[in-house]
Amino acid sequence: METAPAPERTAARPVLAVAAVGVTVLLWGSSFVVIRAAGTDLSPGPMALLRMGVATLVMAPFALRSGVLRRVPRGRLLGLVLTYGVLWFAGYHLALNAAEQHVDAGTAALFVNVAPLLIALGAGTLLREGLTRRLLVGAVVGLVGVTIMSVGVSGGGLLTGPGAARGVGLALLAAVIYATSVLLQKAILRRVDTLAATWLGFVVGTVVLLPFTPALTSELRGAEPAAALGVVYLGVFSTALAFSTWGYALARIPAGRLGMVAYLVTVVSVLLSWLMLDESPSALTLAGGAIALAGVALGRAARPVRRSLSSSQDS
Repeated sequence: METAPAPERTAARPVLAVAAVGVTVLLWGSSFVVIRAAGTDLSPGPMALLRMGVATLVMAPFALRSGVLRRVPRGRLLGLVLTYGVLWFAGYHLALNAAEQHVDAGTAALFVNVAPLLIALGAGTLLREGLTRRLLVGAVVGLVGVTIMSVGVSGGGLLTGPGAARGVGLALLAAVIYATSVLLQKAILRRVDTLAATWLGFVVGTVVLLPFTPALTSELRGAEPAAALGVVYLGVFSTALAFSTWGYALARIPAGRLGMVAYLVTVVSVLLSWLMLDESPSALTLAGGAIALAGVALGRAARPVRRSLSSSQDS
């Protein structure tokens, strides 16, 4: 049995939607800081499994109490949920974790942040949200800002070192997975409520990652407690809570505009590193952050007009 959430409305409950975006940005931005501060001893697969397993368990009581098992979609919609769960909660984390083994965080962020532009294009064409010049310009400006930030964070050392090409390829793969997952999730949220869509995605991602269980068990024996606790934080806050608030916002805000929060996540990550890890950003990084914020402001001000393919052809 499927349940239909309230239809998308950008004007309804704007304060709650904006608050949800703020929580998501803060928690996703903090995840980069927590990973670096914990100095994790876990490899990409086991780390992703622990993170998703914790998130699934934390949300399980709320999902089961709400009767989510009676609302599991069927047919083609179930296929979309399975695909989105595999991509978003297994593939993306594996690709990103693996990319950062070959390139620094600034380089990885640069190529992953191609995703907002892909989301804007996909939402405007595939989801028929409409495209405006301001939204596209905002996405490009934001990407330029993140590029400058990445150069500043990396000290100008982008694309250097052994394995750089592999790292870039993995980061671009993560960006494509990110964008595809957001578009799939947006389509799913038109027919499935946020709690069910999010938790079912967690379950699918956890099941896909289960082959890493032996490695996780082995690595946890030698890991520092701080590393394990850091990944638990990622599971509870940066995954369970942040993806719930993200889903709430995505059900109410066009995907093209919301996708640009990735630029804000990069800015927040740099600022939190400055405050908590004493990693002072360079002037170039700060300038890039200002440009990225300007891009987000441009995209946020855009008001895409919904047009169907048939109507656009008739006009």
